[in-house]
Amino acid sequence: MSDRTAPIVVGVDGTSAALHAARWAGALAERLAAPLQIVHAGPHIGHQFSDAVGALVAAGAQAAREASPQILKAAAEAVRQVHPNVDITTTSLDEPVEDALKKLSRHARIIVVGCDELTPGAALLVGSLTLDLCGHTRCPVVAWRGESLIPNTKPIVVGVDGSSDTVLDLAFELAAALHAPVQAVHAWSMRVTAGDSAIPFLIDWAAIELEQVKTLNRTVEPYCRSHPDVAVDVLVDAASPRRALLKQLTDAQMVIVGSRGRGALAATVLGSTSLNLLHHSPVPVVVCPAAPDAE
Repeated sequence: MSDRTAPIVVGVDGTSAALHAARWAGALAERLAAPLQIVHAGPHIGHQFSDAVGALVAAGAQAAREASPQILKAAAEAVRQVHPNVDITTTSLDEPVEDALKKLSRHARIIVVGCDELTPGAALLVGSLTLDLCGHTRCPVVAWRGESLIPNTKPIVVGVDGSSDTVLDLAFELAAALHAPVQAVHAWSMRVTAGDSAIPFLIDWAAIELEQVKTLNRTVEPYCRSHPDVAVDVLVDAASPRRALLKQLTDAQMVIVGSRGRGALAATVLGSTSLNLLHHSPVPVVVCPAAPDAE
């Protein structure tokens, strides 16, 4: 993340999940010596299928405007009680929350939202704020979930693939600030497509796994040099990325993965790994946007 003076932005809507996310974001802001911007905006529109739904959204927008001052005040007070030294600003916006947060992401360091429970319908129709944001922002998005309100010294798990610069940058930066170790995980498949090998049962899987480990170490090595105080563990797993990452989250504090970009279909094809983690992770999920030259 290039601008260390940029704020951490957290969206709040009066729910307990959003309030917990604000407290977590405040704790992270304190550790990163960053300002915190607490934002309340209009309701998430999602997919409007009828005029009746549109009318409900309009009514919700009016209710949101009326409740905004109290929601922002409650969130700011909750953060100040625990983190009095954090520079906090509050912002009320009339536009839909997804539009507001996407615009703010251009100048934010991290966006934090309380992760709503995702349903199969929401995943398919992109009806969730979390899904709408992931893959459409200019900065990482944290879908807060779990029970911890304070980032801690537990491992930061990061999924490493062929284009992992942004996720590794963030993982090591956060690990250094939190005095936490990094666990770099790379999943590889033992499946061989037809025609790839004439004698599949004679493939030296141990040699392939060793090469995967060497490649992962080479990928992580520059970050180890630039962050010598961060302890690093590398793991390769002959499993799906989703399973490989979920297995490491029992004792982790967060998991960081990358998105596929910001194209028109980015949310619907966010990536099976990111989508599964948003469904099943017991800890906050951080989704990093694709690097500009990777879009």
